[in-house]
Amino acid sequence: MKKLLVSALAMLLAFMLLSCTPDRQDHGQTGGQNGDAVNIRLWSFPIGEWNDNVNVSSILSAFNRTHPDIHIEAKAITYETGDAEIENAIAKGTAPDIVFEGPERLVADWGNKGIMADLGELFDEDLGIDIMPQVEAACRGKNGYNIYPLCMTTHCMAINRDLFEEANAWQYVDEEHHTWTTDGFIKAVNALYDYGITNVASVYCASHGGDQGTRALVNNLYGGKFVNSDHTEYVVNSPENIQALKTLVELKDKGVEFDTSIVGSDAINAFTNGETAMTFCWNISAELTHIKNTVQPSFDIFPIAFPSVGRPALQGGIWGMGVFDNGDPDKIEACKTFIRYLIKQKYEDVVVATGFLPVDNELDFYVNDELRTEYDIFSEYLGDYYQISRNWTQARREWWVMLQKVANGEDIPVQPEGAPNVQANPSTGTVNMDIGCAFGLNGDI
Repeated sequence: MKKLLVSALAMLLAFMLLSCTPDRQDHGQTGGQNGDAVNIRLWSFPIGEWNDNVNVSSILSAFNRTHPDIHIEAKAITYETGDAEIENAIAKGTAPDIVFEGPERLVADWGNKGIMADLGELFDEDLGIDIMPQVEAACRGKNGYNIYPLCMTTHCMAINRDLFEEANAWQYVDEEHHTWTTDGFIKAVNALYDYGITNVASVYCASHGGDQGTRALVNNLYGGKFVNSDHTEYVVNSPENIQALKTLVELKDKGVEFDTSIVGSDAINAFTNGETAMTFCWNISAELTHIKNTVQPSFDIFPIAFPSVGRPALQGGIWGMGVFDNGDPDKIEACKTFIRYLIKQKYEDVVVATGFLPVDNELDFYVNDELRTEYDIFSEYLGDYYQISRNWTQARREWWVMLQKVANGEDIPVQPEGAPNVQANPSTGTVNMDIGCAFGLNGDI
């Protein structure tokens, strides 16, 4: 099994791609209808390594060489403050023209509110990539296609293989398939704790950062779901999910802590620093990022699916460009021209810059084939992309607030036998996952 190592040559090649990939001619519209320059603003959440100034500047400079009449001002925003910045800008009528993010915001939130442009015509064009069907499906909301996807990943978790072997916990891992059972997970936690590891893992819940990990953890332990299969009802208050939370609470005495002070990125740092034996927030980009930016961990990192009672259902991550409809057709068309350029001329550069994978699974851009091959297995376990459900933003907030209540010792309610999940109520427009409501959700889905 590999150690967390990538040659300097591989990273050098990745950077060379950003500056040396030749431009192909793009015949998209440039400038406004009268030939005037068009200024557009691109705001990007931290999608892998995209917000590295070298990456963005190189791609934007190449774009301006072929489209001198479209000026793009790039701004990097964070998950801690980015939502508030964009909401404030929307309220003031100064929303950015393009946002690089995922369907949760671009489709389920702003798209369903009717303030994003429909990018359907881009899907009708032959831009040279074959988007996976489940990815394309996540890009469409009630008002059309509100995101054009650029990259994706399948989120997993990771364990410290060295510690697992030393603690005799490795026996509970299916190395070939990168999976383990719920029973095996519980036994492994106990083995690690008995070996002397007091900080086994953190159920982080300071905010929504990395919450795809905690949702997948709870949903997989006993086969629960967050939303039903047709996205018409939140089903978080199922007996399976309640049992999963009870199991995690029971493991608090074995080194699995609910931590209200950290988010997913903090849990990743604690893991790579050797402070915990596993992390519930991981993917291929996390590994590539820490190879590049941190002191090399002295242990073998083994990526693994979340423990489950059956076949794991992992959360997917999809990221792409969404265009705000700010009432200026020239700006919308300029944004589409930029998106076409990214796909037709710079697609490999964009994907490599993020560290994630192409949305066309026939493409392979990475020099480190061993690492890519190891993570490819997780695409087999890709579950439903339910993050485009209505009222997703509010439901997502209620999730980590609920985890904080569990962390603070509030009782986990038992749903009455035979009681149905609370059906969505279009008249309320609210979501409630309060611990005192048996995780019932009332919401417009």
